[in-house]
Amino acid sequence: MSETERYQLPFILPGRAQKEVYRNEALTRIDAALHAAVEEGPLPTPPQTPQIGESWIVAIGASGDWSGKEDDVATWTEGDWRFITPQAGMMAWDRARGLWLHWNGTGWSSGELPVTRLLVDGQQVVGARQPEAPSPSGGTTIDPEARTAIDAIIATLMSHGLID
Repeated sequence: MSETERYQLPFILPGRAQKEVYRNEALTRIDAALHAAVEEGPLPTPPQTPQIGESWIVAIGASGDWSGKEDDVATWTEGDWRFITPQAGMMAWDRARGLWLHWNGTGWSSGELPVTRLLVDGQQVVGARQPEAPSPSGGTTIDPEARTAIDAIIATLMSHGLID
């Protein structure tokens, strides 16, 4: 094998001439993949005037220089495109929308991230979805306003996906 498994970074093999070419290629790919950020995406065609270091996600059905590189992260380097094939778990910051994209192994998310819980300052604010909460019923004293308020809270929890 002459390159790494995940990101196809070229190895510098003993006795290889022009080792700096392989080292520089590896550094260019690492620069694109490590803490990836894309300008926007996915795009079906390369932008007309990319700046060195800018990246995009290649859309399905891409054409031109991006043909056959669907879902890859395309980064413009000095005069040519470099492509990083995403690996499951890879994340990229979408600069245009200001949110994280996540490669799940088959496609890029639209800003959704899979987590089991969400912590803020060490305190859990969102955890696993809980079973449905029943609306209030029965009782000896019935307060219609309280029941309406409780039903609104339950509806809000359901709309946020916190309960079934």
